[in-house]
This record gives sequence, C-alpha cells and structure tokens, in this order.
Amino acid sequence: MALEDAKREVDLAFTREGRRGLAFENAFGGATSFLRRRYTKDLTGVDLAITGVPFDQAVTHRTGTRFGPRAVREASALQPFDPPYGWGYSPLDELDIVDYGDLAFDYAKVADFPDALTAHIRTILAAGAGTVTLGGDHYISFPILKAYAEKFGPISLLHFDAHSDTWVDDDFTRIDHGTMFYKAIKSGIVDPATSVQVGIRTHNDDFMGVNVIDAREVHETGAAEVARKIKGIVGDRPTYLTFDIDCLDPAFAPGTGTPVWGGLASWQAAAILRDLAGITLVGGDVVEVSPAHDTTGATAIAGAHVAHELIALYGWTRRKG
Repeated sequence: MALEDAKREVDLAFTREGRRGLAFENAFGGATSFLRRRYTKDLTGVDLAITGVPFDQAVTHRTGTRFGPRAVREASALQPFDPPYGWGYSPLDELDIVDYGDLAFDYAKVADFPDALTAHIRTILAAGAGTVTLGGDHYISFPILKAYAEKFGPISLLHFDAHSDTWVDDDFTRIDHGTMFYKAIKSGIVDPATSVQVGIRTHNDDFMGVNVIDAREVHETGAAEVARKIKGIVGDRPTYLTFDIDCLDPAFAPGTGTPVWGGLASWQAAAILRDLAGITLVGGDVVEVSPAHDTTGATAIAGAHVAHELIALYGWTRRKG
C-alpha cells in the first residue's frame, strides 16, 4: 500500500484533502510539514495544532535554536508511515491534526515577542484545539503557559531538562531561557506542588517547590518507576509537558546550546513518555534543537520523536474524554 501511494502522493502539506491518516510520500521529497500534516490557518474542527516558534534570544552557549522547528519538521518525514511504536493506536488516524505554521514576529522588537506568542497560542486554544510547539529556545514555554493558564487555571508542569530553569529573576521584563519557570511559579500560572522536573543534573539552590527526579534517579530506578512516580504527582490535573532536548545526554542529542553530560538516553525518554499514558495532557513543546551543532541530524530526529510522543499522549487524553 505504501509503495503504491508513494507513486502519486507528494507535497501532502498542501495537497492532502483530509486531516487524518498516515502518509506515504517519499521521505526524501516533498514539502516538510510536521508528519506531512496539512499546512493551514483554518482551525475549524481541529483537535491539535502543530506550530513552530523560531525564537533564539539567549541560549547559554551555542546559538541556533531558531532553526529547530525547520529541522524537526524535516526529520519527522521519517515517521508518518506507521503509528508510533507501542501505543496500540494511531493518533494520525484518530485525531484531526494540522501544521499551523510558525509564529510571525518582529525579530527586531524582542520585547514584543512574549505577548505575540501568548496571543498566538490563545487563538489556537480558543478554537478548541491543543498545541504541540516546536522551538526555539526554552523561554517560549513561559508565554505559552500564560495562554494555557487563562484556559485551565494553574497548570501542572512536567518538565524534562538538564536544568531546572528556576533561577531567581524578579525582573519580569527580562527574556531569559533559564528563569522562565521561576517567573511562571511566581506568577501563579504553574502549581509547583503538582509539577515535576525530570533529568535535572545542574545545581540550583531553590527548585521553587517543584518535585525533582534527577538524572541519577532515572538511571537507578528505571523508566517505569519514574513514570509511576510522575503520574502519582500530577494525578488527573491539566498537565503541560515541556521537553528541552538537552534532557538527553549529549551522546544522543549533541545539537543543543547547553549540553550536559550524564543525561537520559533516548530509550529512557521514550519509555517514560510512553508510560505516561493516562495523564491529562493539554499541550506540550520540544525546545532547544540547534541543528547547526549536529551534522548527523540525531538531535532533530530525537526532537521529532518527542513531538510525536506528545501527540500520542494528547490523543490518549482525548480518548479518556
């Protein structure tokens, strides 16, 4: 079937008629929307909108995350032929998913960026869809969370990262990729008691009351136990999942601005995400893919797989009703 379809399917980002279904155009050709979903600004009846935020303001070491959304979309061309492994269902067949394209913003007016992103996400949520966002440096999660908190109230944050990003910063006009969750908690849009940070392996004097499962605990207790612990903390509360690609060890994802050794292997992240089925996921993002620093493309591939797992988790939430 796939070979037959590949003979006539191309540029499904523009030519596909329906929003559902797998895609069999040649992985090496065609327009690279995420998972070959249709590019559209029409959100009528849409369950989930994939959107990119090519923002790169202040990574710690190596710039380039503005190219992350483009690289992740390209890497995703390997994935839409089959349902994601181990889920037992096909989210591309069950959900109306579109690629909503990227956020438009004036790169020379950085101070205007946060409100522009919040409004962008607010528009999608108002249409009844959820979001999976491709970043971009990690600051983007803060404006996104503002829109989610408007709809759901204080959110449970599930944060995969090498860094806590809760360093003290009471200047809310600063656009900083390392202090945005401090500000989110201080703003009351994230509930720290029902939030979890996974894979942490850098020092911070104050984790702001967030539950921490550091990288060593992941390695020593195993993926299944980590997922069980997370589910016990977030419960049934509306949960937003943000995945900084540097949660993975540099051996698995070298293309990031802030690589830290001792991180998760890709198989550990995959197992944890799969075992989180049942949480109430309302949205998520994958951030800090810097393709220029990884000529193999492995980091973008990892980012594309994380985003696909977020879609599967979101679909599982929809299945729960």
